[in-house]
Order: sequence, then structure tokens, then C-alpha cells
Amino acid sequence: MSPRIASARPVAAPAGRPAARHGWPRALAVVLTAWVAMSLVAAAGLWAAGAADLPGGAFLPVLLATVVTAVGGAVELSGDAGGLARTNAGLTVVPLSVTLVGALALARGFLRPLRYRAVAKGRELAGWAARIAVLWLLALTGLALGARHTFAVDVGSGTLGDVTDLLDAAPTVGFTTDVPLTVGFGLLWPAGILLLTLLVSRRAPLPGRLLRFQTSVRPAAFAMVVLVLAYVVLAAVVALVVMVTRGHARQTLATALLGLPNLAWPALTLGLGVTWRGRVDGPFGLPVPHVLAEVLRTPDVSVLNLRTVTAHDGRWWWLAVVAAVLLLSAAFLTAVRSPAGIPAWRHALRLAVALALTMVAICLACRISAHYGLSLLGIGDLGGNLSGELLLTPRLWPAVGLGLLWGLVAGFLGAWPAGPVRRRGEVAAPAGP
Repeated sequence: MSPRIASARPVAAPAGRPAARHGWPRALAVVLTAWVAMSLVAAAGLWAAGAADLPGGAFLPVLLATVVTAVGGAVELSGDAGGLARTNAGLTVVPLSVTLVGALALARGFLRPLRYRAVAKGRELAGWAARIAVLWLLALTGLALGARHTFAVDVGSGTLGDVTDLLDAAPTVGFTTDVPLTVGFGLLWPAGILLLTLLVSRRAPLPGRLLRFQTSVRPAAFAMVVLVLAYVVLAAVVALVVMVTRGHARQTLATALLGLPNLAWPALTLGLGVTWRGRVDGPFGLPVPHVLAEVLRTPDVSVLNLRTVTAHDGRWWWLAVVAAVLLLSAAFLTAVRSPAGIPAWRHALRLAVALALTMVAICLACRISAHYGLSLLGIGDLGGNLSGELLLTPRLWPAVGLGLLWGLVAGFLGAWPAGPVRRRGEVAAPAGP
């Protein structure tokens, strides 16, 4: 049996299809496409959530705030209740469905003029990315300036309403954008997306001195992207089944269009054994399955992991099975996309690092924190519908450790069946004497 060797020949552009130019007009088209895609998804999700009925023309500012937070912007809540009362509020959440759509649109637009090439100069890539970054920054600044609004809080017609009228303490709550912070973090977002695109895609050309890293970084990075996208697809199928069988179509659609990865990606971490801490109190609620809501709605901060969830409903052990199967598939994909002859321990090490970094990204992106409270005459937070707390945070460092451990095990197991599989670009070695 003759051995196989990997071809190092670069991919050339097909005849009659020269590489596209990437100047300012094309950069503008890329940026506009990403923003329009995010705005359409966010608008549909907000409409399904009932935001179209907000008073005072608040839909557009809320839409702008949603899109701004999706790309790392900082939206601050503020409140006012007159001279004898105070309000406090805070919100930290990222609508990851909007984020994911924008990331895919931006990555595709960035790669399109670079396809059919294997090598590109570093100055060329930097110039192309800089054009996109400048236009992105201008658009983000304009959106951030328009993302602000104030709402009046209805305290009812009872005693509390009489007191607030008497003391001229009618509460209001609003939001505004921290423009400098938004510009800073909002510029890091496209930079991270473009860097990840270069790390993942085979179609992305690299400078000559970086070509040696593509066989060690790209297979594992690509497998992690496929893994998290597979969870989003599974969550979309589950959402569709829920819409058909259990009703609540608009609520389910709003959750899918605004925060589907916010549910799918923590499910991956739960299946791998990661622990989250959370609490739901007051009028706030999480658009999550009933079992998770029961675990989180307690007087104190709750522990959310596979053990506590299966204690309420034993069927949730399937999270571990799905995580194991998909992770082994990602490990196999990593090995298949790598050159032949790489030992299993090296596959395991690369997958462990990639999975640990993925755990960090999920834990940072899926955190949720929300609080609103009103106090009169300095007497605590008033109960009922005027105060509440929503909290969901991961235990980060144990999650990193579990990512390393799972990556090592899955990397070893996934590399063995990939040995006899023919790699892309391999050719048979000529028969010799």
C-alpha cells in the first residue's frame, strides 16, 4: 500500500475569476450589510416581544440599544423619582442571536474579496480590515447617540400611587449609551470577528510567515465554531417544536430572534459539568424551560448545574449525552482537517486549548445581570412590581479546567478513527522501486 502525502500547492483563482478588489466602496457594503442584518433580526425579535407597543415612540431607541449591546456597546440604565425618592437600576445582557447574525455577515463580507488566494501580504490584510473598522466605528457612533429613552413607571392607583403623587416622586427609568465605552468595546468586536475569521476559514489568505500556523490552529478553531453553531441549530429545532406543540409562538419567536445562543451555549457548558449561579426575583423572568426557572427562582442565589437540573427532571441528563457526542464529532473533525501523521496527543492538546478558550468566551458572553429598585424616604426597595433582580453568572475557572479535561479526552478519542480517512488535498505518492 502506497503512503499518502499532503499537497502544499496553494489554491489558485479559477480561470476568468480574478481576485476581487477591496476598496472603500466594498468596505462600506460589508459594514452596511452587517448592520442591516442585525437590525432586521433585532426588529423582528422586539416586535415578537411586544416592543412595538411601547409608548412615546420608544421602539426605535430600543432597537438601536439592542443592536449596540449586541456588538459590545455599553447601555446604562438611569432612574428618577423626585427629591424624596431614588431609583437604581442596572442591566448586563447581550442579545447573542443578533450578535451571531452580525458576526456571520461581517465574516462573509471580509472573506469575499480575498477568496481564491492562499497568501496575502500583512499590509494588505491590515488595510482591508482598517477600512472596515473605520466605517464600523462611524456607524456605531451614530447608533449609540440615538440609543436613549425615558419611560414612566406605573405604580398603580392604590396607596403607593397616592404617596408618589403627594411627594411628587413619580418614578421614571430610562437608558442611555456610554458613547466612549461603546466606541472602545465596539471597535474590539469587529477586530475579534476578523481575527477569528482568519483563524478559522480555509479561504482566508495569510501572510507567508504565518502559513506554518494554519495547520496547528485552524482545524481546532474551525471545529469549535462548528460545535457552537451546531448547538444553535439544535436550539432552533427545539424552539420550532415548542412553537408547534405548546403554543406561545410570539414569545418563543422573540426568544429565538434575540437570545437563542444565550440558551444554547450555556446548555453546552451544563452538559460538560460547568456550574452557574443564578437568581430570579420580582417581575423579572428568564425565557427558559420551566425546570430552569424553578431552579433559579429561590430566595437566595441558586446553583445551576447538571445535578440540580436533573434533580427536578431526570430527562435533562441528555445534556451530557449531547455534549459528549458533539464534542467527539468536533474532535474527529479537527483530526480530519489536520495533516496526516500528527500524533493523537498533539490533537488532544490543541483541542483542549481551543475548548478552554471557547468556555471562556461562552461564560463571558452569556452572563446576565439585571436589577431595578425604588425607595421612598430612604426606606429600602419597595416590593411588588417595583423591584426585582435577575442574575446568571458562571464559575469561570472551573469551566476552563473542565474545558481542558474534556478537550484532552475527546482529542485522543477523536483522533484514532480519523487516521485512515483521506485528507483534503492529499494525493497518492508515486510508486517507487
